[in-house]
Amino acid sequence: MKILLVEDNERVAGFVRKGLEEQGHTVEYSDNGRDGLFLATTAKYDAMILDRMLPGGVDGLGIIEALRRTGNKTPILILSALAEVDDRIRGLRAGGDDYLTKPFAFGELLARIDALARRSERDAVETELRVGDLQMDLLKHTVARAGKPIEMRPREFKLLEYLMRHAGQVVTRTMLFENVWDYNFDPKTNVIDTHISNLRQKIDAGFDRQLLHTVRGIGYRLGE
Repeated sequence: MKILLVEDNERVAGFVRKGLEEQGHTVEYSDNGRDGLFLATTAKYDAMILDRMLPGGVDGLGIIEALRRTGNKTPILILSALAEVDDRIRGLRAGGDDYLTKPFAFGELLARIDALARRSERDAVETELRVGDLQMDLLKHTVARAGKPIEMRPREFKLLEYLMRHAGQVVTRTMLFENVWDYNFDPKTNVIDTHISNLRQKIDAGFDRQLLHTVRGIGYRLGE
């Protein structure tokens, strides 16, 4: 992938750039918002990684807002030391696709970038998701397993869609909270556990093979 990295911290930028290039990605880099915005609007990228706080008169949110106003849909991962829920809400509402707080593990950053790229590709062409004999029609908003229709509430549908788009991968509670609940719930509540339990009853109860698995201490995985 061709990735734009806009990060003013030289150490963080070097760490991220080196890691991405070792994975075979091409990285273009800017250490300030002004030049970052210029690059973002004059070249095509598969994904962007933008710091929130940048010198140069334009911060990360300013870059995102400028891109979204012009219809640019490039997946954007926001990096920031600002970890409060309100800060994350601002980033996502500005048009960011994901938000990762510092300090972070490179493996998680790489996984999130890969997930954003896959989602972007799928959103452009897919109208149906399949995991084993579980099928989701994104146009009709229906779910079935082994041909048997399954009734889904809106939040359950969104949760299952996220899990299906990340089939085979372990997704953490934080990832679900950020991408399915949009920060509308206190992360200390058991809302995710409750929805996962309900979803498991709907897609697994009565079937020979379990699809929704709990990975103890980490999160959940959908797959055979």
